[in-house]
Amino acid sequence: MRESQAILVVSFGTSHKETREKTIEAIEQEIRDRFPAWEVRRAFTSSVILRVLKRRDGVHIDNVAEAMEGLRRDGFTHVVIQPTHVLSGQEYDKMKAQAMEFHGSFQSIAVGTPLLTESGDYEDVCRGIMRQFPRLSEKEALVLMGHGTEHFADSAYGAINYRFRELGYDNVFVGTVEGYPDLGAILKQVKEYGPEKVYLMPLMVVAGDHAVNDMASDQESSWKSVFQREGFQVDCVLKGLGELKEIRDIYVRHARKAMEK
Repeated sequence: MRESQAILVVSFGTSHKETREKTIEAIEQEIRDRFPAWEVRRAFTSSVILRVLKRRDGVHIDNVAEAMEGLRRDGFTHVVIQPTHVLSGQEYDKMKAQAMEFHGSFQSIAVGTPLLTESGDYEDVCRGIMRQFPRLSEKEALVLMGHGTEHFADSAYGAINYRFRELGYDNVFVGTVEGYPDLGAILKQVKEYGPEKVYLMPLMVVAGDHAVNDMASDQESSWKSVFQREGFQVDCVLKGLGELKEIRDIYVRHARKAMEK
């Protein structure tokens, strides 16, 4: 008999297969392992990525509405929706609105929170990231590239930047591609600190297009190229947050809290 409980793991998505397996699929598997009585399904929110996967790879992945309709059709009664979004921004708001259209189709729907929600999440994310750089010296700096957004949730990037300082990591800097702090602001801060070497890593669940192109490519405008022109040695770490066990544990914790509602 089919379990009546399901967890829908909702991600923005990526068209890069390798990083999808290491990040999104790893988070889904972590949730599956921790909640064996629940069926785990997937949805992506990016219509652009869904179209690319369908056209290029012949792969269909449900959007939120399709996934919710499938759960209703298959007779599930209790649904937890756990996003892998970093912030409670536009994609998260859109996901909640789409999911709540099915409110009357189930006995219960509970929505988990994104990665950076509660105060403790910020410290856990900082410490999880720094475990990847146990030997970061005072002559080195870590620059994390977030996505950024016009949504008010963009303030989370400044908050986590401050949290790194509070935890004693004065050589860690958080910037964004499409929000604030932008590259110019972060470059100024790094130059004031004065390291010899800079590590670049995405503050994103997947190491997708932004990490590959905007951060680590040889394009003139990439973050790597900009820091190199300023005289820094640069090492790019193409690792999405979803690859880190500490980050996956936070999503599991958020899913469990949603279940308890």
